[in-house]
Amino acid sequence: MFLPKDPFNVIIGGVGGQGNVLASRILGEMLVSQGYVITIGETYGASQRGGSVMSHLRISKTEPFSPLIPEGQCDLLIALEPVEGLRILAPYGNPKIITLLNTRPIHPIDVIAGNAAYPEVSSVIAKIQELSRRVWTLNATEVALEMGDPIFANIVMLGALSAIQVLPIDRQVFKSVIGDLLPSRTMDENLRAFERGGEAVEERTNH
Repeated sequence: MFLPKDPFNVIIGGVGGQGNVLASRILGEMLVSQGYVITIGETYGASQRGGSVMSHLRISKTEPFSPLIPEGQCDLLIALEPVEGLRILAPYGNPKIITLLNTRPIHPIDVIAGNAAYPEVSSVIAKIQELSRRVWTLNATEVALEMGDPIFANIVMLGALSAIQVLPIDRQVFKSVIGDLLPSRTMDENLRAFERGGEAVEERTNH
């Protein structure tokens, strides 16, 4: 599989505590093992748990690029939370962007406290579809909860990413890199989460 363009720009976005920095590291290592040159940059909103966290991955066959993706030049958005996904699409999106979305919302403190309202998830997803060329969705958090721990949601998303075949990653590559990045006792669960993500993802088409 070849990169659709070089550099191919990926943003993994979510809120603190969702594990998107770890997901970007694992994805980066998987691609490095395939011979790609990867540059990763991170940006943080309010840094406490629940604040915005974005990881930028710039993937090239030949050379490193500056770590932060220029506005309007993201090729693939992996959104671990719907409103965060929409927030990222505004500055970084373009008509060709494709989006992989975890549909389970995380309500910020203001919403929990009753000081703000979280928008209707279906309308957030519809807006993401409007702003993206293609959208794939799954409830990665629910899949992880079914496995017994929401911490696996980021791995579920990587499995979904493998299934949509945008990047040259698969279960074998995942297995080969997580031995160095994750505790060996969690190997079986992480592989299961990866597989479940591939089974759960579905493309949403605009009618």
